[in-house]
Amino acid sequence: MKLVTAVVRPHALDGVRRACERLAVLGMTISEVRVHEAGHVQVHKGARVAVDLVPRLRIETVVDDDVVERLLDQIRANLGDADGRLSVLPVDLVLRVRTGERGRDAV
Repeated sequence: MKLVTAVVRPHALDGVRRACERLAVLGMTISEVRVHEAGHVQVHKGARVAVDLVPRLRIETVVDDDVVERLLDQIRANLGDADGRLSVLPVDLVLRVRTGERGRDAV
C-alpha cells in the first residue's frame, strides 16, 4: 500500500475528490496547511505585501500499489494548470483501532 499526498490550492479540492472517486478511492483526510513560498506577493489595499506562508490543502489517502499511477494521472489531469505537489510514500500497516481490522480492510 502507498500513502498518496496532494498539497494543492483550496479551489482544487473538488477536482482532486473527483479524481479519487473515479478510481473508487473514497476515504481521504483533508487538512488545512500553510506552505512557505519565498517571493510570494499579494496585493492588499493597493499595496504589495510579501506573504511567506500561503494557505493550501493537504489531501491524503492510502491506496493499493496498482492504483497509484492511475490516481496520480487523474489528479494531475484535474489540477490542469494549477500548481500543487504530489508525493507517494510506502505504508507498512494500517490498523483500524475500533474494529481491529488491518491492511486493506482498514482503509
